[in-house]
Amino acid sequence: MKPQDTDVVIVGAGPVGLMCAYLGNLCGLSTIVVDKSAGPLEVGRADALNARTLQLLEIGGLFDELYPLGKPCNTSSVWAEGKFVSRQSSWWDDLPGCFHKHFLMLGQSYVEKLLDQKLRAKGPIVRRSTMVEDVRVSPEGCETTLAGGEKIRSKYVIGADGSRSLVREKFKVPFQIVRPELVWAVIDGIVETDFPKVPEIIAFQADTADVAWIPREGEIDRFYVRMDTKEFALEDALAKINRAMRPHTLRFKGITWFSQFSVKESVAEKFFVHDRVFLAGDAAHIHSVNGGQGLNTGLADAFNLMWKLNQVINHGKNPELLQSYEDERQPVARSVVETSGELVRSTKYSETGTQALDYVNIVQKRAGNITGMGIRYGKEGPVGQRVPDFKVQVGASETRLYSILDYASYTLLVFSEADTGLQLPPFIKKLHLGPGQQRSAAPGLLHHEAVLVRPDGYIEETGTLELIRLKIAQM
Repeated sequence: MKPQDTDVVIVGAGPVGLMCAYLGNLCGLSTIVVDKSAGPLEVGRADALNARTLQLLEIGGLFDELYPLGKPCNTSSVWAEGKFVSRQSSWWDDLPGCFHKHFLMLGQSYVEKLLDQKLRAKGPIVRRSTMVEDVRVSPEGCETTLAGGEKIRSKYVIGADGSRSLVREKFKVPFQIVRPELVWAVIDGIVETDFPKVPEIIAFQADTADVAWIPREGEIDRFYVRMDTKEFALEDALAKINRAMRPHTLRFKGITWFSQFSVKESVAEKFFVHDRVFLAGDAAHIHSVNGGQGLNTGLADAFNLMWKLNQVINHGKNPELLQSYEDERQPVARSVVETSGELVRSTKYSETGTQALDYVNIVQKRAGNITGMGIRYGKEGPVGQRVPDFKVQVGASETRLYSILDYASYTLLVFSEADTGLQLPPFIKKLHLGPGQQRSAAPGLLHHEAVLVRPDGYIEETGTLELIRLKIAQM
């Protein structure tokens, strides 16, 4: 059988693998996704999209379809001794250039199903119920062998195949897992209660903060219950919920998902091996669910990676650009593990016995990480920052920057009043922002003549038009 050829093979059809394929398709890359599952996720797993992910979904053209399905939530509350003792949401006001000042509570299955639907409309991109047996790399490219002997040749391979990644293990990438003794139950369902239900994330304080109530889309609510033992039943978790919310009571009229998980933490030693193979999502980093960063971090991996592959494969850029994926995303993964680790440990350990309040205070302290809006590449200055969202005038219409950014292209924002006549390559689009346009939300950019924005919404360069011209010539 003659091997099939494609630009990128993606192992794993979870949200990260599907997003990689979708973004690759936007850029004109050919991709094949291989996964042992029969279809996209139906219930369970991740439950929220953060503010940065919402921006990225706008760049990728997915926002309008996903956003109406979810429930906005911007407040974290503490319930103790029969009342709310804290309600906090002020951190959103400290995030400059943030239009979506909330989380969107929406199950992972909605993301997977939409991506799967869009990829199926493009052809047989996703190969389901299919196992990968081997991945080999040579100077010429990669060869992936499927169960049954079929082979696929590609320029690159992405391992987005979860915490037990075959790709990571195949290439012997160290992945040292830390296992704190923290075991949780997670329950999704429709509740009946006399508790004053609010669209807020509620941490309950009893002896410790071992119960959290997470609002979800539609009629569903989620509860996380720290059990600290692997041997428990649904009734045990429900008893903890009712103890935490006294004097109120709660029961489930219907349960859509009930599971348990043990907290595990690790970051792969390498995200990019043999100049051909990438790790993304849970294959590259795992951590506690606290802070809702898992899905969001994995999707950000995809947005960071695929435009770089586009530049190398379709536009002939130096393959050294691909190393920046690891250089940029690995420190982010480490900060996510640190943040989620501090959060999950605070539910059990507190010098003052105020675990729930400690938890919410950590959310406020680390809001840049948890919302995704504080993630940057590089240590200082505008280069490497996310470009802030702000109002722009396009023709007769007023809109926002993130609604017109294009993932397949860089965007050159020209603030100078002069007509530049700058000759741009086809992968850069120019947006000339003349006087009188509403740019008050981006004051840090106004003293520059121009700002070059990467396809993933981070700043590549700022300065004079001549400096930008030289930068583009070097790309």
